[in-house]
Amino acid sequence: MRQPLSSAPPISGHFHAVRFYENKESLCRIVAEFLGEGLIAHQPALVIATPEHAAGIVHELRARHFDIERMQEASDLLVLDARDVMSTFMVDGAPNADLFSENAAKALGRICGARENVSIRAYGEMVDLLWQDGQTTAAVRLEMLWNKLAMNHDFSLLCGYSMGSFYKDASMSEICDQHTHVVGMSGTAAPATSDSSSRPRVT
Repeated sequence: MRQPLSSAPPISGHFHAVRFYENKESLCRIVAEFLGEGLIAHQPALVIATPEHAAGIVHELRARHFDIERMQEASDLLVLDARDVMSTFMVDGAPNADLFSENAAKALGRICGARENVSIRAYGEMVDLLWQDGQTTAAVRLEMLWNKLAMNHDFSLLCGYSMGSFYKDASMSEICDQHTHVVGMSGTAAPATSDSSSRPRVT
């Protein structure tokens, strides 16, 4: 039986994983497994993705017999457009720390509602969009802001990056340095490392 994706002990006090993907299908499958494990454990799910990927993730969740409409009504699932969310905190091509903290906290608060001591599972690809747009410094900065936010909010975060955006292993290592784990094609998470030979194979 496969070990739950986020069951590996976090390295820096929280679970912040990255999934390097080559196709939409594998990405949506891994994300749905990650969120589904949390939903079964009564952890609400936050998705910040492109409309295409969000639809694919919802489709995969339905295939796993999750009642999407009921979960959205109960605030167990919140799906947001990545570009729309980015517009709330990007200033002059860079993420503004205060605006990001304010708006990310609002999104987490929306899904927590009146519940206390609840851990959230989140999937985001705003960093991927920035990387694809050539804004690599902004992408790394945003990863750092997510890590800072985790100091005061309880969430496990999975990020997705298109393999087509990477041209040198050095750039991939830069992203790995901002994460606690790397998710491979089987859906298992291994500790993030700059050593490419020890990273899970992606697909």
